[in-house]
Amino acid sequence: MKNFEISVLDLAPVKQGKSIHDTFQDSLSLANHTESLGYKRFWLAEHHNMASIASSATSVLIGFIANGTKTIRVGSGGIMLPNHSSLVIAEQFGTLESLFPGRIDLGLGRAPGTDGLTAKALGRNPMIINEQFPRQILELQTYFSEENADALVRAIPGEGLDIPLYILGSSTDSAWLAAELGLPYAFAGHFAPEQMEMAFKIYREHFQPSKQLSSPYIIACVNGVAAETSEEAHWLSTTLYQAFINILRNDRKPFSPPVEDMDDIWSPMEKAGVLQKLRYTFIGNQSEVEEQIENFQEKFNVDELMINSHIYDHQKRLDSYEILSKAAKSLSDKQ
Repeated sequence: MKNFEISVLDLAPVKQGKSIHDTFQDSLSLANHTESLGYKRFWLAEHHNMASIASSATSVLIGFIANGTKTIRVGSGGIMLPNHSSLVIAEQFGTLESLFPGRIDLGLGRAPGTDGLTAKALGRNPMIINEQFPRQILELQTYFSEENADALVRAIPGEGLDIPLYILGSSTDSAWLAAELGLPYAFAGHFAPEQMEMAFKIYREHFQPSKQLSSPYIIACVNGVAAETSEEAHWLSTTLYQAFINILRNDRKPFSPPVEDMDDIWSPMEKAGVLQKLRYTFIGNQSEVEEQIENFQEKFNVDELMINSHIYDHQKRLDSYEILSKAAKSLSDKQ
């Protein structure tokens, strides 16, 4: 098992009884806390038309978090590139990198981050996505290059800046692309674990070194709910379970507080579906999540774990990231 970094994925979750202003303040508080714990990066994910997630204006929120922190890298996990003009994203992230030098990441995905009707409102053309996404990545690389200084269309700010690109995926498609382009690869194991093992195999076996990266680099995004006791962790995790039930039922309401008995909420079929989706979720006290992380690493041996923690109580969420950090450090000390 190799040594690995730990990072944060924040969806800017909106909780029942809380405002979106509260959500953003909680995100900043979490960024400050995880920065103090030594987490490597703090990523925000683009979603639209969801009452439970407030990270739709992802670039703006990245600026807010970066401005309120000092050392942690801040970025997108990800920008859903076909929702945007490549030039606009180059300018936005060029501005962010100019404001916060050496701290900005640009993670890129091809999915809409929303439903079909909203995707249409965003101006996406589903007929050309598979060719559009790789082309836009190459456009971004061009806009960020010093060689583009003589072009008729330039990204200012952006040109000549070192803004690392990451390819995001939830299936094997983006594994092939990340390998071909020689870019780091982040997999959405927190909601789509089915093809994760095959995606990592494809990426590692077909990776082509690039100017940005000489060897494969894998980030696995997983859910984590840690607490002082196993019983409390499993109780806190019912917020996560309810969130997945809401997805299955196409109910986008804000996140719910934990409940005593999930069997009052989900059917046996829903329960099986949710647990299948959450098969790589770390839940428990410190020793339990340490063992779960160790088992995960023995299987996947990733370079970085990016942890998403759906916990209703903000202080309990901060505590969870601290316990997960201690578990990861304990494993590192054993190496």
